[in-house]
This record gives sequence, C-alpha cells and structure tokens, in this order.
Amino acid sequence: MTRARWTTLVAFIAFLAAIAGVFVGRVLIPSHAPQQSELHALLHHELNLDNGQEARLEQLEQQFAGRRRALEAELRADNARLAEAIEAEHGNGPRVAAAVDASHRAMGELQKETLAHVFAMRQILRPEQRAAFDRAVTKSLTADAR
Repeated sequence: MTRARWTTLVAFIAFLAAIAGVFVGRVLIPSHAPQQSELHALLHHELNLDNGQEARLEQLEQQFAGRRRALEAELRADNARLAEAIEAEHGNGPRVAAAVDASHRAMGELQKETLAHVFAMRQILRPEQRAAFDRAVTKSLTADAR
C-alpha cells in the first residue's frame, strides 16, 4: 500500500470515528436538563396551584425576570468598571474602592428584589401551601451552612 493510500485510509477512519463520537454523544448519552431550583420545582410541581395561582405566578416570574436581567447587567457593568479601575490603579485606590461600593450596592439591590419576589410569590399561596414554601425557602438559604 502506498503512503498516499495509507494516509487517506487513516484520515477516513478518523473521520468515521469522529462521526461515531458525535452520534454517541448526541443519541446514546442523555443530555442534562437545566436544573430547576427546589423552590421553583415546589411551586410548579408539588403545591397543586390552581389556575388563578398559576397565572399570577407566571406574571410575577415575568416581572422579576426582567428586573433580574437589568440588575445582573448592572452588576456586569460594575465588574467591568472594577476591572478598569484595577487596571488603572494596580491597587486598592479610590477608583477601585468606588467600583467595589457600586458593585455591592447592585448586589444588595438584587438581593432585596429577590426577597420581594419570594414574598410576592408567598402571598399567592393558600395557608396550607405556605408551610412547604417556607421550608423550601429556609432550606435554600441555609443549604451551604449545613
């Protein structure tokens, strides 16, 4: 067998192996579904919300999603300003300190908005649903402490 044919044969086998690898990766190995928070799963799957509650929850989630995206964009911008300040000052100077303070304000605002969203969701629940919801909130806030 000539060197050119040998090289072509090896390249063809490598191509087939790559195709097989893609096939195995896409078809045989299950993909990971996006993980839902325990609180989200509880609300949508375990509390047996009525149609009115589902509609109100959907409205709350849409409102919060927009606000969360805006605050996360603000955080990214604050981080970019922090990076610029660090690059300019190469230390913990006044620009760095101001950028850190701005970032902390945005983080605090995101936390406050998240809590307001959690409390708004809780308000749409019936009393018998609230106990499970409260346990899930407590568990999510203390998971790392355990």
